[in-house]
Parts: sequence; C-alpha cells; structure tokens
Amino acid sequence: MSDLARLLKESWTLVEEQQDRLASYFYAKLFLSNPQLRDLFPVQMDVQRARLLNAVVTAVQSVDDPERLNEYLRALGRDHRKFHVSSEHYDVVGGALMDSLRTFAGEYWTPEFDQAWRDAYGVIAEKMITGAETDRDQPPYWHAEVLQHERRGRDIAVFTVRPLQELLFRAGQYLSLECRYQPRLWRTYSMANAPRKDGTIDFHVRALGAGWVSSALVRRLKAGDMLRLAAPMGSMTLDRRSTRDIVCVAGGTGLAPIKALLEELTRYNRTRWVHVFFGSRDRDDLYDLECLNRLAARYPWLSVVPVCSEDPDYPGEQGNLNEVVARYGPWQNHDFFVCGGPSMVRTTLRTLAELQVPPARVRYDAFAES
Repeated sequence: MSDLARLLKESWTLVEEQQDRLASYFYAKLFLSNPQLRDLFPVQMDVQRARLLNAVVTAVQSVDDPERLNEYLRALGRDHRKFHVSSEHYDVVGGALMDSLRTFAGEYWTPEFDQAWRDAYGVIAEKMITGAETDRDQPPYWHAEVLQHERRGRDIAVFTVRPLQELLFRAGQYLSLECRYQPRLWRTYSMANAPRKDGTIDFHVRALGAGWVSSALVRRLKAGDMLRLAAPMGSMTLDRRSTRDIVCVAGGTGLAPIKALLEELTRYNRTRWVHVFFGSRDRDDLYDLECLNRLAARYPWLSVVPVCSEDPDYPGEQGNLNEVVARYGPWQNHDFFVCGGPSMVRTTLRTLAELQVPPARVRYDAFAES
C-alpha cells in the first residue's frame, strides 16, 4: 500500500462512524459558501448525502488501483454534467470537504492527513473535470419518451423508452435517470438490453418502501411520459477476448444488466457455456423467468436456475442465492457477473472468494435507492 493510500484510509477511520453527520455538515458548508449550488440538488437530501460518501469511499479505496480510479472518476465527471457542474464548483466542494474532515476528526487530524486529502482531492477533481470535458460533444442528459410500461407482480415494472438523440452504451452498463414526478431526484438503473438499431432501452424497476423515484417509476409512469437520462457508466461488460464459460448471478431486478449481457451474447456466442442463477424471495418475484426460459430453449449454451429464498413450497431450488451457486460449482475457471442489492452482492462475493474464484474474473454492480 502506498503512503498516500495508507494516510487516506487511516484518516477515514477517524470519521467513518460519523458519516451521516459529516455529510450533513459538508452540505451545510457548501450551501452557505455558495447558495446558488442549492438549486442543483433535490429538495430531499437523504440519498444525496449517502451518494457523496459512497463516492468518497470508492475513491479512497481505489487510490492504489490507478486504472480503476481513473475510469471511475472520469465516468463520474461525465455523469455530473447533468447537474450543470462547472470546473469552478470543484474548488468550493474541495474546501467544504476539507473543513468537514478536519471538524469531525478533531484533535486527531494531522498535517500529513491534511496534505494527503488535498493531494487526493486534486487528482479526483482533475480526472472528473477531464471526464466532463471529453464528453462535451454529448448532451449533459438525454430526453427519452416512455413507449411501454408493464407492471410485473406486486412492486416491479418493466418499461421501454426511446431517447430523442442517439445514446451510446454497452450491455451491462447503467445510468441515472430523472422523471417529472420527482424533479431533480436522479436514481441509478441498469439498461436491460444490449444496444438496438431502433435506439430503444428497457429498464426493470422495483418500488422500494421509501423510494421516491422507484415508486413513481413503478406506480405512476405511463406511456408518453418523458424522462431524462444521464451518461452511461459502469464496467460490468463482456470481454470478447475471454474464452472462459460464464456465470451470471442476479438478485431481483439485478437481472436487468444480466439480460443485457445475454442479449449481446445471442448475437455472437457459439462456444461459451452461460449459467444464469436468478434469485428472489418467492416465485411471484421471478418476474422475468418466462423470458429467460424462452432464451434457454432457443440457445443450447444457456442454462437458467431460478432460486427462491422464502417460498417453502417452491418446486425448484430454495435457499440463499450464494449458497445455491456454491452447490453447482466448481467455478474457478469461469467469468462471473453479479448484480443485485448490496447485501446479496456482498454475500455472493464472499462465497466466490471462498470458492477460490480469482477476483479479476468477477464483475459486479450493487444498487440500492437508499
């Protein structure tokens, strides 16, 4: 570990248990120093506070992985164009962040910690600005019309949109979107298809209990509505150079990017076996199993294993998704794609480590609205 990484991680432990208070203080400082910035953010700030901290932690944890850090920060800079962020805003944000860290670390904050965060934030800001600048030939966001909207089960919807301008992305990526029912609240969702000639994009959304946006997308969105879509992000994409067989692990609507990867594979794959484990609480939540079974019937290289964790009468596999995946191994020579809620992704990654699957062969995304 480099000295910079050590100092960043060591200093973060001083404030880690006060994350929520630190984030509230940060935004208070930010808006007091530049009140105009408040208009860039939603009225409800709870999720935004969490996202700031997630971004900070991701950057800190990636400082010894320059390639991953560079890709993440450039994509983050492109994504933040939707907020109309300019290069001048980064100085204001940096000042508020440094003041917040000093305040909550208190007497334990050292000049070495201060310099480490100044250096790290300088790199973060530079790469985000570069990412935004290289994306100037694209709009800050795309307007898209909802073409179809279908309810699936209790709290899931599948809908299709068409951007009014060409939006380039890769199967397995995600983007943040905004709907008119909750203006200035952007939430992250994966595209559920590979790029198509007609430009249409599918999304799978579950309405969360306290989810402002997810509830609107499931219960209020309808054909004809307009959405705003931000720049695509994420690296959970296929490596066509790999000849290894593939295992996809999807929890709930984490199936969306897996569906996109499968759609891409149907266009060229002939030699790689693909195993999909699709997990849910009960059979009613296996909202897209019929489509997966049709694909498996059409493509002999694809197998689908549905799993229910809380349905004792389900005739198929039962139990936690990660445990079922482990039973079907060994998997040391496979490429893995994992997507679902944070808890499901963590347990699956832990299981794969125990099964001695090399980390470099595991790509994953974890989403939660709060």
